[in-house]
Amino acid sequence: MSKNYYVYIATNRSHTLYIGITNNPVRRMWEHKNKLIDGFTRKYNIDKLIYIEEYQDINQALAREKQIKSWSRRKKINLIKAANPKFEELII
Repeated sequence: MSKNYYVYIATNRSHTLYIGITNNPVRRMWEHKNKLIDGFTRKYNIDKLIYIEEYQDINQALAREKQIKSWSRRKKINLIKAANPKFEELII
């Protein structure tokens, strides 16, 4: 049985971006919305999923997460806009 991994971008009302990785995006966003994760996402109220990519290989997902994190904010915004032009919350 193969496992899927997801690289995602979440945001808040101020449009602060957070890039993360998970094997369960539903659970992970529930954790973000309920402030169960200490650190950046709790401090900045990151609770809106706006972008997601799926991978079968954990190493590919980790490499993609690292790649996106290294990008400028403008490049991240362009990536999101290509898939979600209105930055609407994705329902997963």
